[in-house]
Amino acid sequence: MQGSNVPSWVLTLVCADRVGIVAAVSRFLAERGGFITDSQQYADRDAGRFFMRVAFEATDERIGTTTRLREDFATVGGEFGMDWQITAAADRPRMLIAVSKGSHCLADLLHRWQTGTLAIDIMGVVSNHPDMRRITEWQGIPFHELPPNGDKAAQEEALAAIFERTWSDYLILARYMQVLSEELVQRLEGRCVNIHHSFLPGFKGARPYHRAHERGVKLIGATAHFVTADLDEGPIIEQAVERVDHRATPEDMIRIGRDIEAQVLARAVGWLADRRVLLNGGKTVVFR
Repeated sequence: MQGSNVPSWVLTLVCADRVGIVAAVSRFLAERGGFITDSQQYADRDAGRFFMRVAFEATDERIGTTTRLREDFATVGGEFGMDWQITAAADRPRMLIAVSKGSHCLADLLHRWQTGTLAIDIMGVVSNHPDMRRITEWQGIPFHELPPNGDKAAQEEALAAIFERTWSDYLILARYMQVLSEELVQRLEGRCVNIHHSFLPGFKGARPYHRAHERGVKLIGATAHFVTADLDEGPIIEQAVERVDHRATPEDMIRIGRDIEAQVLARAVGWLADRRVLLNGGKTVVFR
C-alpha cells in the first residue's frame, strides 16, 4: 500500500510501568504489517505508570480493519492491564463549544476549523447569550442559546442533552463564563476543557488581569485545562505567557491576553484531536 490514502491509526495506552511494554506493542504491529510512523512514550517513575502514543499505517492487507485491530490488541492490553484506545487517524473527534459574550476564542477555533488546520468536527455552539449566533450560523454550525433564566439546573440539563444528542467527545469552554455544577463536571470527567485567562495556579477565579495589574506582574498568560469540581485546578494541558511592564493597564493586559487565550486553547484542542493528551492523575502527559 502506498500514497496518501494508506489506512492509518493511533494507539494510546496507559498502564503500570514494567519491562516489555514497548516490545509487545512493536511485535503486535510488526506481525500485522503495521509501519510505525511516530512513537512516543513516558515512564512516570514516581507514579509507576507508563504512557505511550503510537501512530502507524498499513503496509499490506494483514492489518485488517479498526474493529479487527481492537479485537486482536485486547489480548496485549489485558496482559499488561492497559487502559488503551486504537483510533483510525481519519476519525475526527466531535466537539461541542460553549461560549458567552467573548468572541476571540470561538472565532479562532471556527477559523482554524473552516480552513482545515484543526481536524475536529464542531457539533454546535452553546451560549447563555445571543451574541455569538451570527458568527456561528454564518459557518453553518447549529447555535443553541440557553439562558439560565434563574434555573441553572435546567440550563445545564439542556446543555448535557445537546452534548449527548450530538455524540460529542468533548465540551470546549471557549470563555464560557458559567461555573459548571459538580454533577455536570463529573458526567464530563476527562471530556471538558476550559481556557482560563490566567497563568494558573496564579490569579484563579474572576478578573485575573485586574488583580495581576494590582500586583504589578511582569508576565501574564493563559491556561487550558481539564475541568474538575475544584475551580480552575484541573489537569493542565497547555500554557503560554507574554511579558508586560509597568505601563500596561488592565485593558492592555486584557487585549494581550485575548491573543494568548486563543492560541493556547487552539493548541490544546489540536492536541486532543491528535490523541496526544493523556491524563496522569492531577496532571497530563502531552506528546507533542
